[in-house]
Amino acid sequence: MTKISLPFKGLLFDLDGTLVDSLASVDRCWKAWANKMGLDQEYVMSIIHGRPARESQAELLPYLSAQELDDEIRWLENAEATDMEGVAAREGTVELLTRLDEMGVPWAIVTSGTYPVASARIKAAGLPQPRVLVTADRVTKGKPDPEPFELGAKELGLTANECIVFEDAPAGVAAGCSAGSEVVAILSHNSKAELDKARIHIDNLSLLAVITQENHWVLSLSN
Repeated sequence: MTKISLPFKGLLFDLDGTLVDSLASVDRCWKAWANKMGLDQEYVMSIIHGRPARESQAELLPYLSAQELDDEIRWLENAEATDMEGVAAREGTVELLTRLDEMGVPWAIVTSGTYPVASARIKAAGLPQPRVLVTADRVTKGKPDPEPFELGAKELGLTANECIVFEDAPAGVAAGCSAGSEVVAILSHNSKAELDKARIHIDNLSLLAVITQENHWVLSLSN
């Protein structure tokens, strides 16, 4: 095993697939929406992960008016915010976030979900509440654009290149790299090859340790 140590001043976590297992809920809601709109389920599922729902829906249904798109966004948002069956914290998540709070480490959740969906899943999974929560409704460009991670870092009082990003989707990994952050990929439902732009690949957050230094912290893991 190769020991890896990365210095940092803040941590930026994606939510779904990184901190929380919500894949079953996501599948149910998006497939129900695909059926409602007469779209191929498999094609829909192939493009949505790691991206804001609005961007995915606009790409899938470019002929909708702005009002019609808003209506579809609300339908899906309500479905996802109320379907919490099977939503749970991934291995090591609660323990790591609790430890970060005890150590005074700045961390944020940066998700492509909207606030109602993200807050419902954070609560359902029993996660510590983040001091900073960046959701899709707070940015003008979603992942793979770097804006979400840049905003998360800014609200921690940092720059993105002082932070480590944790992601499970190609769009999120691309966003973290574009923001100038080191990226740790979580192999929850994408392969290492699909997340090859990340520097480090791990199965879950239980493999990590955080060490205090004079004016920063160090993320330590064996890879």
